[in-house]
Amino acid sequence: MSTGQFKAVLDIGTTKVVALIASIGNAQGGIDILGVGASVNEGLKRGVVINIDKTVKAIKKAVEVAEQQAGVSISDVVVGIAGDHIQSLLTRSIIAIPNASREISQGDIQRIIDDAMNVKLPADRQILHILPQEYIIDGQDGVTDPIGMSGVRMEANVHVMTGLLSAIQNLHKCIERAGLRVTDMVMEPIASSSAILDNDEKEVGVALIDIGGGTTDIAVFRDNVIRHASIIALAGNQVTEDISAGLGILHHQAERLKRDFGHATVESILNEQTIMIPGIGGRNPMEINKSLLARIIGPRLEEIFELCFEELRKSGYIHRLPAGIVLTGGSALLHGADDLATRIFGMPVKLGIPNGGEFGGFGSEIEHPMFSTSVGLLLHGFDTPQSDKAPPQAAHQENPPPIQQSEQSTKQSFIKRFFTFFDEL
Repeated sequence: MSTGQFKAVLDIGTTKVVALIASIGNAQGGIDILGVGASVNEGLKRGVVINIDKTVKAIKKAVEVAEQQAGVSISDVVVGIAGDHIQSLLTRSIIAIPNASREISQGDIQRIIDDAMNVKLPADRQILHILPQEYIIDGQDGVTDPIGMSGVRMEANVHVMTGLLSAIQNLHKCIERAGLRVTDMVMEPIASSSAILDNDEKEVGVALIDIGGGTTDIAVFRDNVIRHASIIALAGNQVTEDISAGLGILHHQAERLKRDFGHATVESILNEQTIMIPGIGGRNPMEINKSLLARIIGPRLEEIFELCFEELRKSGYIHRLPAGIVLTGGSALLHGADDLATRIFGMPVKLGIPNGGEFGGFGSEIEHPMFSTSVGLLLHGFDTPQSDKAPPQAAHQENPPPIQQSEQSTKQSFIKRFFTFFDEL
């Protein structure tokens, strides 16, 4: 087994919990994924905890599987956070540089971030991230990396991301009851972007849309800086509920139909097929075809994309995305979803999947959109030196710190095992 520094992450989603355990596997800094665990989660709604016991149970189950694979026990985790309670605001920070001949250092960057943390917030909100957009040195704007420059006054336009205090506390409580400690909390769209987007895309301008179970996460990058991040409380679960209501079937039957036969558009169906659905309570089985299913799925997915379009329009970057849109998340796998998105956004759209070839160990098993957030959390955990930051507090303080063939077969086998969780409901 690989040796080195272990990291563990938790992606606590509305429909699933994913736990990854990894280590630095060689002198070149390569990451080995040692354990992958997943479990069905019924304790969240739209990214927010609504049942602590069910969430704790799902966390324990996913962590147990990951620990068995890795052969290690974990106590500290990096956690993703989402939900429609996430809000953002723009502010400006200003600091003085004591000596004009002194170069701006990382310490000065930290001072301006600390200044941004003094922004006045309602008592029920907590800062999650401080995201500098650009720096202004002695009136010279457009500076993205001021380190090494000289000046007497430095300003920064800063994007402050906040979350509802009670939602953050409840997430902490679930993790602590599962016997774990939160070392960092990262917004899920920021994490997903680390796993999916490359530097060229971030440079020219790109938007990541992660369609999860309870929320759709959006992150916009330009000039290698995150310019906008937001979360929409409409996602894959609503598509499943539409199928369930439209056909009068159970939720788990609707989820299986969506996963196995779902199309975003009728035009994407190459081979029409009749699908038999078992009857409920002794009733006769029901027969439907793919076209009917697509006519249920399509309008809801179109609504999600239209809400994302409006969010991008409000951000001011809708016409500044040469690299277009990158879709990820489980619902992005619906046949024709990329074509539907291309029509609505009017720009190039592609499916984003974590590159398992960048990792050792179980790297091939994470090549699936449902692992985008957890892989991004893992990269964030290794990129952030633990000694440089204090563990996040228990969210009761005022403004606490921001927190090949064989390989393909193995990957498909794991994904199949995960989806059996849903089939057994």
